[in-house]
Amino acid sequence: MKGWYLMWLIFAFGSALFSGLTSILAKCGIEKTDSTVATAIRTIIVFFFSWLIAFLVGSQSTITDLSFKTWIFLILSGMATGASWICYFKALQIGDVNKVVPIDKSSTILSMILAFIFLHETFTYINGIAIILIAIGTYLMITKEKNIVLKNTQNKSWFIYAVLSAVCASLTSILGKIGIEGVESNLGTAIRTSVVLIMAWLIVIATKKQSRVYSISKRELLFISLSGVATGGAWLCYYKALQDGLASVVVPIDKLSILVTIVFSYIVFKEKISKKSGFGLVLILLGTLLMVIPTL
Repeated sequence: MKGWYLMWLIFAFGSALFSGLTSILAKCGIEKTDSTVATAIRTIIVFFFSWLIAFLVGSQSTITDLSFKTWIFLILSGMATGASWICYFKALQIGDVNKVVPIDKSSTILSMILAFIFLHETFTYINGIAIILIAIGTYLMITKEKNIVLKNTQNKSWFIYAVLSAVCASLTSILGKIGIEGVESNLGTAIRTSVVLIMAWLIVIATKKQSRVYSISKRELLFISLSGVATGGAWLCYYKALQDGLASVVVPIDKLSILVTIVFSYIVFKEKISKKSGFGLVLILLGTLLMVIPTL
């Protein structure tokens, strides 16, 4: 029973791995492609991926049993996810991965606070210490040392997009937790993906960028598609963990994807990490572990 109980932790770590790969693959796919268009294309991949899994497990047959409340929160969660994605990949396109990702992952702090307020999850002094460590670590990672010049940070708007991404991501977690109560996790993921798909393409059409789809290179289209597959895997793991576990623990574990992202950003993009940023990363990891260890 203990091993089965901890299965949700395995799903949470799986989500972190896939999420980390998503950022790198997406960055490779938006070097020349508009980030909003890329997000809409990625969502198509995730859409088919999520509904395929839902049909494979047979959860689509329960869609008529969903309550009005569940539909509302799943739709709201999907809208928050769509907004988070659009802001996140815009920030990735114009900023450095090592700076954008820590800000996005700082949504952990707000998610834990909201989980305590709205979901009545236990908040202890250990949670408080974890939040402080994550906050300090994030600050150290996003502040630039005087002797380091970053490649893509001349345009400061990346910071605004990254912050908006974090806020929307935290709302996604809480709304998603409420929306999947009594819902098979794969079906919940598929419904939310449908909302994101509609939202993403409406924005593309509203901004008259649909014609840019035809000018995407095969290389970038491949990376965008692979990013969508990685996102689908991350979502399925994340919402399975969220359904069975505590939101205040699942969310921090998912944010460990920052470690995967930074390692690959160094390998793929040659983005170096300073000693100060490295120390900040250690603090974020320590804060995350403080949230996880009490559940073991």
